[in-house]
Amino acid sequence: MQTRPIGRTGLHTHPFALGTMTFGTQTPEADAHRQLDMAVEAGINLIDTAELYPVNPIAAKTCGDSETIIGNWLATSGKRDRVLIATKVAGSGARAIRNGAPISPETIMQAVEASLKRLRTDVIDLYQLHWPNRGSYHFRQNWTYDPTGQNTTETLAHMESVLETLGKLVEAGKIRHIGLSNESAWGTAQFLRIAEAAGLPRVATIQNEYSLLCRHYDLDLAELSHHEDVGLLAFSPLAAGILTGKYSGDTTPQGSRRSINPTMSGRITPQSLAVADEYAALAKAHGLDPVHMALGFCTARPFMAAAIVGATTSGQLAHLLKGADLVLSDEVLAGIQAIYRRTPMAM
Repeated sequence: MQTRPIGRTGLHTHPFALGTMTFGTQTPEADAHRQLDMAVEAGINLIDTAELYPVNPIAAKTCGDSETIIGNWLATSGKRDRVLIATKVAGSGARAIRNGAPISPETIMQAVEASLKRLRTDVIDLYQLHWPNRGSYHFRQNWTYDPTGQNTTETLAHMESVLETLGKLVEAGKIRHIGLSNESAWGTAQFLRIAEAAGLPRVATIQNEYSLLCRHYDLDLAELSHHEDVGLLAFSPLAAGILTGKYSGDTTPQGSRRSINPTMSGRITPQSLAVADEYAALAKAHGLDPVHMALGFCTARPFMAAAIVGATTSGQLAHLLKGADLVLSDEVLAGIQAIYRRTPMAM
């Protein structure tokens, strides 16, 4: 399995990273530990979490439980040297943590100390800002996105103060590298510019949504990734399960994410379900599993550092891992392009 660089850090990742946002709600600790063992044995070395996790639902009493479960595994497995740990600081979008306080030097310092304690580790390998204080177009906000209310001076000053704080944490040995999440091309470019001018930590990754049904990244951010060596960590590469076919026919399997979140954060639409059926038919016509085809498409993208695969159960993870080496043919890629041209914005 060929690994990919994580920005300019000198670190590398398997094409899959393991997502853990269900650990502690939908996924009990024993099965979460089983998944972590399975991932490492398959060569996956990047584990992604957040102080906000688990989700489905998000609740103040459970925030941080995913990190705690990972920390318990790190302490008992002896595998800390085989994995890179990535986590995130929440912000104004997460009222369950610090009453929704925006990201600031103070909240970063608090969050890092709490995450280190829960993760039972001395250092976080990749520390990410979960979303920008100024807002973003992600999670279906692209339909009404309007950046004209942003204050440029305040935003740039905030970015510099955040980078200065992260720089202190790097110097203290508490984090190694930094990343962004739910960001734009302009925002990432400004972080890079400020870091270069002031000798502060350089952004290594962007964690944004990407799948056959959500391809915003293909444009300006793809160009930025190419020129600046900032790779994508793609969350929801299966469109929160829509591309597995489990919701085909507008069904809601018991225990699925849709049974907890009926719209799947706006992902469920007549168009998304119909287009997912088209992709499933294409996969089957070529003798492929729709899940493996969807993940194979993501990992083949030139800007991809890793696709974050998450599973409610270890059985689901075992199925995902069977497609880790899949290389899509030109015919399959042409079929994907044809569907995309017909419905580029399915959700």
